[in-house]
Amino acid sequence: MLVLPAPGGELLNWSPSGSRPPAPPPAPPSARIAYAAAHVVADALADEPYAVDWDTTLAFREHLWSCGLGVAEAMDTAQRGMGLDWATTQDLVTRTGAAAAGRRWCAGVGTDQLPPGPATITSIVDAWREQLALVAGAGAVPVVMASRALAAAATGPDDYHAAYGKLLSEEGGPVLLHWLGEQFDPALAGYWGHADVRAAARELAALCTEHAATIAGVKVSVLDAEVEIEFRRALPDGVACYTGDDFNYPELIAGDTEGHSEALLGIFDPLAPIAGAALRCLDDGDRAGFRALLDPTVPLSREIFRAPTRHYKTGVVFLAHLNGHQDHFRMIAGQESARTITHLATLLRLADEAGVLADPDLAEARMRPLLQVAGVV
Repeated sequence: MLVLPAPGGELLNWSPSGSRPPAPPPAPPSARIAYAAAHVVADALADEPYAVDWDTTLAFREHLWSCGLGVAEAMDTAQRGMGLDWATTQDLVTRTGAAAAGRRWCAGVGTDQLPPGPATITSIVDAWREQLALVAGAGAVPVVMASRALAAAATGPDDYHAAYGKLLSEEGGPVLLHWLGEQFDPALAGYWGHADVRAAARELAALCTEHAATIAGVKVSVLDAEVEIEFRRALPDGVACYTGDDFNYPELIAGDTEGHSEALLGIFDPLAPIAGAALRCLDDGDRAGFRALLDPTVPLSREIFRAPTRHYKTGVVFLAHLNGHQDHFRMIAGQESARTITHLATLLRLADEAGVLADPDLAEARMRPLLQVAGVV
């Protein structure tokens, strides 16, 4: 039994329930396209705070593939812009490409190699081009990520159309676009030239219509199911919507009579065995089974991604540690300190209730020293 801190200052007695997620089967990917945005594992014994444990990082990608999911590499879940620099990103993409062996994966194409300070549309497009060449050369589907530099440089929608249009008119495709809301990154506020999220969605849908031959899909991470459904219905034929909504993913993936969202989700990193099993239910036409597996995970996901949402990576890595995928709870750039011990204790309880803990006894043993360090008795 553990004594866990709870919101409001209470102390709760907790023992693991013993529930376990479905065992990952040796199964092919689902008919639905589902990517888990993967975290990176820090080298806890390195002298500098940005070192990556490559063996453990790549082993985790093997775990995701074994669950029938694709790997979304070098996305914000991998701490792009929060510890993972461009030099390390290049190494990560190259290593994952060598390990993929034809399995489904995509990778982020950003502008984070640009120097600090103002950027021009030309320099932003050049930065995207450089990263796109690396990602495509490694064999991944490129995901053109929202750019902090463009958000700072753009004066309105025309600048977004100019930047994306220049890149997409030269690229043969297929590529995915990536719309990360300001909840995930405050530096992306007003992206697409609009503070209103619905106006931004209309702007992006228009861009997709103009470049439908190149854009295979768009990842939408705005944490608003109604906005995503409206946007999904506005997309031209052949351009898919990929949900990045870690609050409402079961209903968005299940879809309705007018369509569904594919998935590119950070929450599928800790949920991989359950997500893989749920997607196989959809393949078999069992929507009730799909919801029965995924719906209980939503309270956990909402806690992981609660404001400030950009710190969700801490919860993702914490659960990887509890589930035995890494032997420490350290993150590159010390980001494990971004959340409180009360938050982590809540995640432990919710993960247990959702059946996410692979070995509840191991999770309990790994939580105990964290509580002791935090002074919880």
